[in-house]
Amino acid sequence: SALKSTFAERFGAIGLSGTETAVFYEDALNSGYGQSCRGYYLLTWLGYPKIKVLNGGFSAWKAAGMTVSTDKPTPVAKAFPADLMGADVMLTKDDVSVALHTDVKLLDVRDIDEWTGESSSPYGKDFAPRKGRLPGAKWIEWYRFMKPSAQGPVFKSPLEVQAECATAGIGTDDTVYLYCFKGARASNTFLALKQAGFSDVRMYFGSWNEWSRDDALPIETSLPIIKAKAPVLAMAA
Repeated sequence: SALKSTFAERFGAIGLSGTETAVFYEDALNSGYGQSCRGYYLLTWLGYPKIKVLNGGFSAWKAAGMTVSTDKPTPVAKAFPADLMGADVMLTKDDVSVALHTDVKLLDVRDIDEWTGESSSPYGKDFAPRKGRLPGAKWIEWYRFMKPSAQGPVFKSPLEVQAECATAGIGTDDTVYLYCFKGARASNTFLALKQAGFSDVRMYFGSWNEWSRDDALPIETSLPIIKAKAPVLAMAA
């Protein structure tokens, strides 16, 4: 596809040929809405064999006393491998439409004001034309897959990630479709779930930025309130 060709060209321009290990990082895991993890996701989609994300980001690297440089790198362009078997992890809006009201676990990881419909995006309340969420989606805010450390936020352990997902009724054997606004925060969650042993995790890359602009696609707009069941009283013998 054109999208794959575009990213393959960009990654080749910075020197990735299939033999190098690509290490993505940002200042901190929560500072750029998961941008480093989006790089990880894209290379996973392209089938690149050697990918890492610096847990904790550049801030954690510096806090650990590791060497830093101010030299400007000059990458040598290489031919990105064209024969890679890409991973089936990128979803279209048609894929998501078909999955609505099925056993697929649709997981919204946006910030709470987007989930409740108060805001349409992280770029402003009215940036996108509609507010709300995809029908039937579960919600776990992306921050919940990280925890504080002395060096800054780091990913939770596999068991902790599994426990977070269990609160939304999602298990490691479920098919999980992630979305956020345009793929950064969901990429952070994608990596967290993959590291925690979730076997089938995919992401709707266009996310709310695309879905909200198509009036033919259904959304939920009412407050996501779960009605409490009436208590059952035990009668004394």
